[in-house]
Amino acid sequence: MSTQGTVDEDRTQVAAALAGDREAFGGFVERYRAALQVHCYRMLGSLDDAEDMVQETFLRAWNKRASFERRSAFRSWLYRIATNACLDHLDRRGRQAVPADLGPSAESTASPGEVPWLQPVPDRLLDEAVSAESDPQAVVIAKETIELAFLTAIQYLPPRQRAILVMRDVLGWPAKDAAELLGMTVASANSGLQRARASLKEHLPPQRSEWAPDTDPTTAERALLQQYMDAHERVDLDAITELLCADARLTMPPHPAAFLGRDAIVEFAGRTVGEGRYGEFRVLPTRANRQPACAKYVRRAGDDQFRAQSLDVLRFADGKVAEITTFMPDVFSAFGLPPTWELGERDAAR
Repeated sequence: MSTQGTVDEDRTQVAAALAGDREAFGGFVERYRAALQVHCYRMLGSLDDAEDMVQETFLRAWNKRASFERRSAFRSWLYRIATNACLDHLDRRGRQAVPADLGPSAESTASPGEVPWLQPVPDRLLDEAVSAESDPQAVVIAKETIELAFLTAIQYLPPRQRAILVMRDVLGWPAKDAAELLGMTVASANSGLQRARASLKEHLPPQRSEWAPDTDPTTAERALLQQYMDAHERVDLDAITELLCADARLTMPPHPAAFLGRDAIVEFAGRTVGEGRYGEFRVLPTRANRQPACAKYVRRAGDDQFRAQSLDVLRFADGKVAEITTFMPDVFSAFGLPPTWELGERDAAR
């Protein structure tokens, strides 16, 4: 179909949707679901809350369909509604405290463990969100602003600064449009953006390569992930030690505990899973937030199934594991991961 044909088809569907055709409206807005979910996820840091806000966006859009002005793009109109829905949600739940409120150390960057509501997002959803984008730069921006370090750092911003940063630096909106959405003057919006950028920089790793890899995983990185998985299946503490950077860190949202340094991580692993005291493990590879990840299952003594135990999202640096963010098994369903792994031939042969 030609581009003009697609445009004419969209106009017809929009006209029907705005005239009150629920089926046409639902079918048209559904194409924006993944992109809006990622947008709300950036704003809120929680995939569950993002899903709720997309539903709220669609409901508000339906109720306000008569207010849509055809001089603007329907997609932009939905983003406006979604952003306001997120801001209203943040106002309702109140500002959630993060350790920065107590005065962060200038020597350390923000840690995912400091944001208890943080959840990972599967790369599958990110792929859906950018699949319709024709601008390669849009894909690059999506990678740069979805890694866990960015999602953690942006949670330190007040809601309206967060919105300004996302609208301007992620979505590329002009200052005038962002200011109009937030009911601000352009000067105030620009000032808020500068404050947001400065605050964000304080909480991100100093080197961009530490939090937003420019390329897809290399062969070496895929091999490192496999080594990490194998070491955990064997509960091989020596192998795990060898894989970790000396200054690696482990966090486990929503728990505030953080283990800083290779020795602390290995000591914790030895106490909890060493010598098979926790059970047998099986590990599956996946990807989250454009980072390597793996899903761990454990089979305890007397059980005939491996049950979901945790999801590890990893950051690599210099051929080692620099950071592990471990999430609870309630995130498995978002990744299409089953809650249990049946005891199969591979396991029965062990």
